[in-house]
Amino acid sequence: MYRMTPESAPNRVRAASTGASVGAPNTRSPFVRLRELLADTTPGQSPISLAVGEPQHPIPSFVGSVIAAHVNEFGRYPMNRGLEEFTAAVGQWLDRRYKLPRRVDPASEVLVLNGTREGLFLAGIAARNYAASRAKPGLKPAVLIPNPFYAAYAIAAIAADCEPVYLPATAATGFLPDLDALNDELLTRTVAFFLASPSNPQGAVAERAYLEKLAALARRFGFLVLSDECYCEIYSDRAPAGMLEAAGADFANVVVFHSLSKRSSLPGLRVGFAAGDRKFLASYLELRNVAAPQVPTPLQRVAIAAYGDEKHVEDNRRLYREKFDLADQIIGDHYNYRRPAGGFFLWLDVSAYGGSEAVTQRLWREAGLRVVPGRYLAREQADGSNPGADYIRVAMVQDKAITAEALHRLVAALG
Repeated sequence: MYRMTPESAPNRVRAASTGASVGAPNTRSPFVRLRELLADTTPGQSPISLAVGEPQHPIPSFVGSVIAAHVNEFGRYPMNRGLEEFTAAVGQWLDRRYKLPRRVDPASEVLVLNGTREGLFLAGIAARNYAASRAKPGLKPAVLIPNPFYAAYAIAAIAADCEPVYLPATAATGFLPDLDALNDELLTRTVAFFLASPSNPQGAVAERAYLEKLAALARRFGFLVLSDECYCEIYSDRAPAGMLEAAGADFANVVVFHSLSKRSSLPGLRVGFAAGDRKFLASYLELRNVAAPQVPTPLQRVAIAAYGDEKHVEDNRRLYREKFDLADQIIGDHYNYRRPAGGFFLWLDVSAYGGSEAVTQRLWREAGLRVVPGRYLAREQADGSNPGADYIRVAMVQDKAITAEALHRLVAALG
């Protein structure tokens, strides 16, 4: 059973009879909290940051020349829906990458984004607006969020004046929310369900059957699945399935979010897209036209080139695979390590060493390693437990040599 969170006792509200974790979250950035945690501690060795999920691999070779060729376009206001060439390139890439029931219509089913963070945030607000016509009097709209989670999901729920409901994603549930534990009373007032596959931080990948079950629930209860797939191109063995594959021929109630930050090692470009349910995207675009920053057209030109090229993606994926090979060798069976199915994080169980905050401090003090306490990426349950409290998140974003040094230091410090 899911339970409500006790973070703020005056705000505690039970989500129907599910016992789901609900309530006002700690909205402070995990990285601000990390800085405060380590502020008075001197690193014991030369610092290595494995905290922020910022790819450090070389950017694709074509980026500079594409921007240079279109530099004069910085002098124009871009359209918020995106260049026709951009949406067409995205549609073609989706058709190549996934086994879709039909081709995506670039004109009505794709929108450009400034990366996924702002896109996911505004999508939460748009989902509340989109669902307003079917709201039940006296029932607080709910947004369902995996726990641990990407912070933008929770902030979106709060900004939309919805109740964030945190669904534990633990080892017991395969590090994904347990769909069978959701009851009709909660689902009736749900306006959006955020899902990340591959998940951040655990690296879990939802199988096609899981996605189909979630899509069926969304259609039955009328909520939107906001599927964060920004890590979809980083995997060890098998390309993860996508939510559009499970949505049915009309893509109803499903929107996927993608970015070039991880796929192409371009976190500073701030270009991504949303694709899916055309009725929702029309409403979403209305909000974006007044609230969202436009994406400069030279950057969209880079994205067109990036979505048309797979070699740099394969090279990128190979580099991550080689670093996970290092983790297999250096970490072995320590800390309940398992090679993640997708993404570029290690989710290490440090319960035997004092838990996430104590270990984070120890690794900085003794080894100069900066990691993120899992507690800061999750929310407490009613029983006081936190799904991330026993874990640290390690971002495998540095080059192979630095990664190997960092992993050896980690094992030496913890034993």
